[in-house]
Amino acid sequence: MKLTEVYLLGDRLGKLTTSAAVIGGFLIFVGVILLGVFALSFFKLFDPSLLMKESVLMILMWILLIVGILDITSGIILLKK
Repeated sequence: MKLTEVYLLGDRLGKLTTSAAVIGGFLIFVGVILLGVFALSFFKLFDPSLLMKESVLMILMWILLIVGILDITSGIILLKK
């Protein structure tokens, strides 16, 4: 392996680590929002039955699926480093 290939590999891993950090920050943000919704509904300040409409349930399921895929992707990126 040539020295220039090592530098390019290090640069590529640096970009992957940066993207994993960005995805991780997004997941932390979504987690804080979900915990906030749970706390509000636990103390009866928010009625979670508003989220039980069919159209809202479908959107929430897609959001949870996308967050799960992003979580797995960031885990794989961090595992490679």
